Amino acid sequence: MSHAIEGLTGMTATTATTWNNSRPWRGIMVATALPLRADLSVDYDAYAEHVRRLIENGCDGVVPNGSLGEYQTLTDEERARVVRTAVEAAGDGARVMPGVAAYGSAEARRWAEQAAEAGAGSVLLLPPNAYRADEGAVRAHYADVARAGLPVVAYNNPIDTKVDLTPALLARLHGDGHIVAVKEFTGDVRRAYEIAELAPELDLLVGADDVLLELAVAGAVGWIAGYPNAFPATCAALYHAAVAGDLRTAVPLYKSLHPLLRWDSKTEFVQSIKLSMDIVGRHGGPVRPPRVPLTGPVEAAVREATEKAVADGHS
Repeated sequence: MSHAIEGLTGMTATTATTWNNSRPWRGIMVATALPLRADLSVDYDAYAEHVRRLIENGCDGVVPNGSLGEYQTLTDEERARVVRTAVEAAGDGARVMPGVAAYGSAEARRWAEQAAEAGAGSVLLLPPNAYRADEGAVRAHYADVARAGLPVVAYNNPIDTKVDLTPALLARLHGDGHIVAVKEFTGDVRRAYEIAELAPELDLLVGADDVLLELAVAGAVGWIAGYPNAFPATCAALYHAAVAGDLRTAVPLYKSLHPLLRWDSKTEFVQSIKLSMDIVGRHGGPVRPPRVPLTGPVEAAVREATEKAVADGHS
């Protein structure tokens, strides 16, 4: 295990980072995978244990009910209970940023209201994803959800939503007072500089694991992360080195982890991260349909990269 990792192992988020509840969306917010039992029911006890373990290993908080948490397959009752479980397990609701994406703005606002009632500190919101909304519809959507009263982090994923939150549009949403940050998932690191120019007070959060270093160097102040689900201590070491500009530490770690981190940006990201969790002894479990378990070359590649990471001392 590297010296950098040893220095963080066992540290709590409050000692390992500058996290505070005035801007709880900053730091490492793990988009949590949701442990399922063999019958595909939600294992809430395992999820609570997972949330606690992430925070104990240097992560700042969690993002339940994101795509990695398979929110689209959950019933309303399950989705609400996941948020309550995360808040209770985190010990401080400010550390919880539920995903509140929905087909309708009114439904997304209701999920934001539920998050507020549960004690969460912020919410993560996709643009309208039922159709290709224009700028006016996007701004109205974010205004509606912001009325729930929690800080809103925009999630830019035009690959899936077909709606691009361009730097100019993000600047307008921030100027409207309806978003505080953006999870930037396009992989285009050039956008970081344009966002900083157009909306210097808007917090940039890394949205894809495999551009962490590039966006950290460009000024990101947080990471909505996937692979800390399996390797929280090592990912915490990588993040802190990256945002501190300690490239001597960050670059070797990044190169070592990148064969895993790139799976966060692939179609099979849920299955990949859950498989890695299972391999390292952190219960990931199966996935719900329409996703299916990994097989063949993809499974072999994820397994090989995970086992190499373990052999390299990552945890």
